[in-house]
Amino acid sequence: MHSLGILLSGRGSNFVAIADSIDAGRIAGARIAVVVSNKADAPGIATARQRGLNALVIPSRGRPREEHDREVVAALKQHNVDLVCLAGYMRLLSLWFVQQFPQRILNIHPSLLPAFPGLEAQEQAFAYGVKVSGCTVHFVDEELDHGAIVVQKTVPVLDTDDEHTLGVRILEQEHIAYTEAINVVLGRDFEIAGRRLRRSSQKSEGRRQK
Repeated sequence: MHSLGILLSGRGSNFVAIADSIDAGRIAGARIAVVVSNKADAPGIATARQRGLNALVIPSRGRPREEHDREVVAALKQHNVDLVCLAGYMRLLSLWFVQQFPQRILNIHPSLLPAFPGLEAQEQAFAYGVKVSGCTVHFVDEELDHGAIVVQKTVPVLDTDDEHTLGVRILEQEHIAYTEAINVVLGRDFEIAGRRLRRSSQKSEGRRQK
């Protein structure tokens, strides 16, 4: 049984999607071992407690990054977490934190990286006038929205869209993408060459079709 650790700072809609996928069997052989927030008033923490999950608040305000990171990592290791999933966690992880979980930290970003990293990605995409946007699940490294890409989902930008409607449709795809990415990583169904992540099952399927 794989143990997941969820880090969040807000409402945690992707956390809820992950929990729902586990309950429905779409992510097999996994459980959420702990949910951690750096904000005591994060709605996602209340949701985690309502679902009977271990939910911890480790405040970050006014604390050195390394001190806070070490407390979060200690909590994750205490719960024997195999995979860390960032679900709207508004903190840039230190290199030391990343090194504690090599290729075992996932983040989701509401754009087709490397386009529009950072905050308000949907607004950036809409303002730029792109015709296609989407979301990206990627491994976390010490740089912002930078690690190897695991899954991407595309979302067309409609002429009738505004930032809100585009964001809603991207979020729907985020929930699908995160479940798919977790299954890839837990199944070790990949190899990484440089920045490219290649799915082992897709490679095998390609060889059979030739």
